[in-house]
Amino acid sequence: MTHEYDLAQVWVYLSASPLFGLTMTLLAYGLAYRVYVWGKSNPLLNPVVTAVALLIALLWLTHTPYQAYFEGGQFVHFLLGPATVALALPLYRQFGKLKTLWLAVLIALPVGVAVGGVSAVGIAWLLGADTQTLLSLAPKSVTAPVAMGIAERIGGIPSLTAVLVVTTGIIGAVFGTKLFDVLRIRDDSVRGIAMGVAAHGIGTARAFQVSAEMGAFAGLAMALSAFVASVMLPWLVSWLR
Repeated sequence: MTHEYDLAQVWVYLSASPLFGLTMTLLAYGLAYRVYVWGKSNPLLNPVVTAVALLIALLWLTHTPYQAYFEGGQFVHFLLGPATVALALPLYRQFGKLKTLWLAVLIALPVGVAVGGVSAVGIAWLLGADTQTLLSLAPKSVTAPVAMGIAERIGGIPSLTAVLVVTTGIIGAVFGTKLFDVLRIRDDSVRGIAMGVAAHGIGTARAFQVSAEMGAFAGLAMALSAFVASVMLPWLVSWLR
């Protein structure tokens, strides 16, 4: 009885403080990663996907508002910045190969950003989506903060764009490596660039699980495609209008 009472007290304390979001995020990812290892790194058991599902279930079952959760979860969110900067280290280790691929990278980035945005908008247009939804879809392959800024600038809905960005990243992380295998794309630098352009941060995290080389090029593509998209997509939208 005392043990149950202590657990109840801990729960009351955590749920009323910013530690709730931080603690639940760490526990959810820790459990998700164990499941991923247990499943022999099956991409369908991607730890990001599993952790998100666990957190959604927890917030729904405990009737916890997202704002209350994010008071603690924002500490993990803050670390996205330093983590992105830290991607420069594994890229530096691949600098010799990057020098031989710089022209291919410069061509692939704008083409990838354009194809990703135009194809998503085109398919949604054929399915009858309204203008705001189309504009929200355009930056869906870019990392979330940049994508939301682009969506706001071109007339989309930033919150919808955020959902689309996360969904895109999850789909890319789950199915990207399998698609590369089907297409017989073996070079990890090529696989990494494709993953970074198409599936931003979540795809980059998956790339690092495959190899350091794939992760390094995915990080480079993610960062540069965000810059390219912030310049190209507003121009494309204004031209299409």
